[in-house]
Amino acid sequence: MSTTPATALQAARPPFARLLKSWRETRKFSQLDLALTSRISQRHVSFLESGRARPSREMVLQLAEALEIPLRERNTLLTAAGFAAMYRETDLQSAAMAPVRDALQLMIRNFGPNPATVVDREWNVLMRNEAAFRVFSLAGDLEQLWRKVCGDGPRNILKLTFHPDGFRPYIANFAEAAPVLLNRTRREAAACGSEQLLQLIDEILAYPGIPEAWKAPDWQAPPPPVLPIELAKGDLRLKLFSMITTFGTPQDITTDELRVETFFPADAASAQLLKVLAAA
Repeated sequence: MSTTPATALQAARPPFARLLKSWRETRKFSQLDLALTSRISQRHVSFLESGRARPSREMVLQLAEALEIPLRERNTLLTAAGFAAMYRETDLQSAAMAPVRDALQLMIRNFGPNPATVVDREWNVLMRNEAAFRVFSLAGDLEQLWRKVCGDGPRNILKLTFHPDGFRPYIANFAEAAPVLLNRTRREAAACGSEQLLQLIDEILAYPGIPEAWKAPDWQAPPPPVLPIELAKGDLRLKLFSMITTFGTPQDITTDELRVETFFPADAASAQLLKVLAAA
């Protein structure tokens, strides 16, 4: 197999140079954009991407901050440049994370009667309030649902949403909402460089009943400002839209990847139903 000059040049670049160029292109930055944002010369950016210059540890962190690279991938960038990883990944259940757990529990508990969950960047559920349990249980025995959808693996909210044995049969506007959720997840995977998230998307796309047209990304489709999920079971109708909250200045990989998803009623009838479910 012949190798093109461009391919040979790319392969000859040091790992850091390849990663830096990849992240710059992912963020849709020109070399000038990155130079201005990171306060260095365009020539130096060019030298770093070609491998003609080696970055200092401080320069790696400066570029990573300018490109808003997630902490997990900043460690990869540091290692590729020959430096030790900087950011730790602390178990959420450890004693050191007690203040974080307490803050999350306080937030989701006080959000009732509206549902709220805490998820990681692959959308595995780490915490949920009682309102979320009540809403998810509208589809049946929640423990059985999780086992059908996720087996013995992590309880994943995207799998629960898209799986034919999960919540999909109860989402009245699934055909409208599902492509938007898929595109959002694809954008997240591109933004954070998560191979696990890309693998999750591939697994979901292989579910029975997923239209072939959904398997090709539609990067041109603008996401709507708000798209409520419409749940229907018997005479019950519930419309919810969600908001995502993240930590403002995380310095640990775990906190960097935590997401709090809070659900709001999209109409008065849904707000009343959530209160009725809470009272019951």
